[in-house]
Amino acid sequence: MISRLKTRLGLQTPSFTFPDATSADIFDLTVAQAEAAEAAGYDSFWVMDHFYQLPMIGSPDEPMLEAYTLLSGVAARTSTIQLGAMVGGVTYRNPAFLAKTVTTLDVVSRGRAIWGIGAGWYEAEHDGYGYEFGTFGERFEKLEETLQIVKAMFTEGTVTFDGKWFTTKDALNSPKPVRAGGPPILIGGSGEKKTLRMVAQYADGCNVFGGPDQVRHLMGVLNDHCEALGRDPAEIWRTRLGTVLVAPSMEAAKAMIGQRFGAGSLDDLPAELQQQIRSAITFGDADSVGEQLQAFKDAGLDGIVLNMPGAHQDEHIQAVAEVALRVFT
Repeated sequence: MISRLKTRLGLQTPSFTFPDATSADIFDLTVAQAEAAEAAGYDSFWVMDHFYQLPMIGSPDEPMLEAYTLLSGVAARTSTIQLGAMVGGVTYRNPAFLAKTVTTLDVVSRGRAIWGIGAGWYEAEHDGYGYEFGTFGERFEKLEETLQIVKAMFTEGTVTFDGKWFTTKDALNSPKPVRAGGPPILIGGSGEKKTLRMVAQYADGCNVFGGPDQVRHLMGVLNDHCEALGRDPAEIWRTRLGTVLVAPSMEAAKAMIGQRFGAGSLDDLPAELQQQIRSAITFGDADSVGEQLQAFKDAGLDGIVLNMPGAHQDEHIQAVAEVALRVFT
């Protein structure tokens, strides 16, 4: 068998801070990104499931829209691109309510929803909004119970569940999702013992982090979990989230990165920061970026989900698509 989930090229938008934009402009500018991605050949569009901007991207008070409300709006303005949260935080919503929310996105989009989910990690949001953060182990226990509840509510008439963290009693989910079997499930994270085991047990796809060597190792771990559970590894679609920058030359790419950090070039930054950037960003001219993406494909990926500087400009979205689709076809 092959995976129910297929996304060779996805665009993720991690920021709603647009040049000279007001609050009234943010939605239309985000839709424009999704429309440009759809036109350029991306097959999925993703937004973060956060309430504050992340510290590695900007300041906490920068604009951040609620993921599923936004995705339903985007669904009404697009026609073919799949839509999901990269990835949802399991601690933010009751599982039965989450099943209803994702189902509604699938109905609004006529079957284009992907359910992206993870254990959650940003403690400041939990403190600010009054959600229980809990321990690392507790969040993964909640993730597993949520996977069981939501998967059942996608397909079964009523769902009764009595777990350590969550309960449902004859929970209804009508209408059912448009896509047969419900939206495909993508679990985000690179944890070898818990996350990848849950991918093998419950999910249609995974999204991991790391360079090609790390990705190759993680894919081997995932295959081992599949073998232990009697799952065909080919049923799982494998992706990675990362930042991609295509520039006219390698030096131009380094200059663009350096300027973001207040320097003339990436080479002018402290060595430790350079290392962090190089591990997080795929950058260079088109040929160099293509070679780097090919290394990820060779490591076992079926597709790539990316964000990019300048994603508010159609030409950046198109330029990256031309490179990435030559690799992931």
